[in-house]
Amino acid sequence: MSTPLFHELQTQFPKAEIDGLVLSKGAQQILLGNPRVQKTFQHDFLKASKLSSLVRCWKLRGKHYDLSVNTHTQGRREYRVISRLIGAQVRLSHQYENESWLDRLLVTHSIPQDYTLHSMDNNLRLLRLIGREPRLPQHQYEVFLSKSEKDWATDWLQENPVGTQKLLGIHIGSGGTQNLALRRWPLAHYVAFLKELPRRYPTLQPVLFGGPEEATDLAELRAAGCQFLEVKSTNLRQAIALVNHCDAFLSVDTVFMHIAAAVRVPHQFVIETPTLNPSVYPRRNDWILIPNSAVAGRHLDFYRYDGRAIAGTAAELRDMMKRVTVESVLEAMGKAAAAVRDSPIID
Repeated sequence: MSTPLFHELQTQFPKAEIDGLVLSKGAQQILLGNPRVQKTFQHDFLKASKLSSLVRCWKLRGKHYDLSVNTHTQGRREYRVISRLIGAQVRLSHQYENESWLDRLLVTHSIPQDYTLHSMDNNLRLLRLIGREPRLPQHQYEVFLSKSEKDWATDWLQENPVGTQKLLGIHIGSGGTQNLALRRWPLAHYVAFLKELPRRYPTLQPVLFGGPEEATDLAELRAAGCQFLEVKSTNLRQAIALVNHCDAFLSVDTVFMHIAAAVRVPHQFVIETPTLNPSVYPRRNDWILIPNSAVAGRHLDFYRYDGRAIAGTAAELRDMMKRVTVESVLEAMGKAAAAVRDSPIID
């Protein structure tokens, strides 16, 4: 969701060297090939030792950056500490609920975050702190895939022919930091959903995406008798290329939700969780929310970008996600199933 800001910075400072520092390998892969970014450095500050993190910051400090930007939703104070250690002359950030006098020592300029605005727009508002305004006529996700990655997806489709069926991409994960895994739709619900799906909507072929974190759950779905195609890509970029061929996509609010929005999957369905709020909605107007009666729009009562976990016990959060019924998700799929594919997905 930071890619529009990279684009704006390149547009307004065409001679600048723009680098990215990311926590996860997945984020690094998304920025790979982006012409707005010269270098992307990846370091898992949450898992790495303090010494290795200090070494990483010290090396980046040697590049003598003029400007650093902590993008939305980096609410943990540790991110602002990292910015201070790298030591750019001007350091921009948002003001979060956990702000204190210390934060004002860590960054040089900040503005309050706005939960009613998308993270892209929260990021673009930071330009005002350096006397700039957005110039581009529109701002969307930007992902630049290589020919080999697109070819991988084509090869996968040839090896897994579906005829005139439509591809329903599904990501059953939900992230692993703090207690974010508890916002997953229950595995037992997925079992019931996948068993009923072919009977009710035979035109839909479920295709399940995921990484090592979802391997155990995918194996359990197989053991329960669920029929689906599994994407065993070697990296996230190959998975993105295949999502681009999906006719519909189902998930909670994860990176795959944003990937599906970025490639404009025709029908996108998102199961409501306690962490889903307007700042992280899919960046499109035609996605479909599958509501959760236990959340009922009260997302900020459960989760804010202040470095804290989702409010509630593990049992309470699991019960919350159980409230989204299998039937409600099946009913939502009707829109995707109605647009029957009348030709093979690939010649």
